[in-house]
Amino acid sequence: MRYTLRQLQYFVAAAEAGSITLGSEKISISQPSISAAISTLEREFGVQLFIRHHAQGLSLTPAGRRLLVEAKQLLQQAQSLYAVASEAAETVAGPLSVGCMVTMAPMVMPELAHGFMAAYPRASIRQTAASLEWLLEALQRAEIDIALTYDLQIPEGITFTPLARLPAYAMVGEMHPLASRGSVSLAELAEQPLILLDLPLSTDYFLALFMAEGLTPRIHSRSNHQEVVRTMVANGYGYTLANVRPRSDIALDGRRLVRLPIEGAHRPMLLGTAVLTNLRPTRLLAAFADHCRASITDRYIPGMIPPEGN
Repeated sequence: MRYTLRQLQYFVAAAEAGSITLGSEKISISQPSISAAISTLEREFGVQLFIRHHAQGLSLTPAGRRLLVEAKQLLQQAQSLYAVASEAAETVAGPLSVGCMVTMAPMVMPELAHGFMAAYPRASIRQTAASLEWLLEALQRAEIDIALTYDLQIPEGITFTPLARLPAYAMVGEMHPLASRGSVSLAELAEQPLILLDLPLSTDYFLALFMAEGLTPRIHSRSNHQEVVRTMVANGYGYTLANVRPRSDIALDGRRLVRLPIEGAHRPMLLGTAVLTNLRPTRLLAAFADHCRASITDRYIPGMIPPEGN
């Protein structure tokens, strides 16, 4: 056998992303390394795996599609060997695939993952940042082992364990007319232009806050990039709603943002872990879930200002 599991991993990343560039970003590997792995596999198996489209990425050949199915199964079996060995040796070791909401991953995951691997040096974490909708589907497809996510539309077959409350708040630029207020009502916000963080399920949550009070917000623009929304707000385009609480109140262009509590009682987001209900947790997965419970509470959230710090 003249191919490696790593080459198969690179092939799977490019195939799922439909691009060598996007595949390299997904697994943090250089594009030449992925290209070389694909070429090696094509020579080894004597088939063409991809059709290269100029400036439009890749598409799998029929042989490539069959190999993708087998490669993913083989990689999953190889990963399970770590779990078997870890259980037999009663140690916490091997790779763990962790998904996290894209809006909170840059804040939460660095400290959370570093702390876990410091405690368990033989463990490694592969991180994926994505929308809530994608994370839930990835859990069901067994593409990730555990997800840090919100309690929105959790489907049957997935167990959600709440860790911390994240009430919604409004955010405005420092020159906004509401910036000097200690708090603001949804009725007042509904009269202002809204810069909406437009992500699956999260958008429904924000709009439902207004609907519950019979209000309709004035949506000025939408973006699925949190930092684009923050920078637009800092530049005076309008306000936004959010649940995550970055420790920095500075947008990427250096302008300052002001966070305002929303008056009244409104449903908070619950931040927690999600796993497949019928999956027997390995020692590694159980240890990481325990680490999350110890590290994320209403009093402390890695990388964030906790809710009780308002």
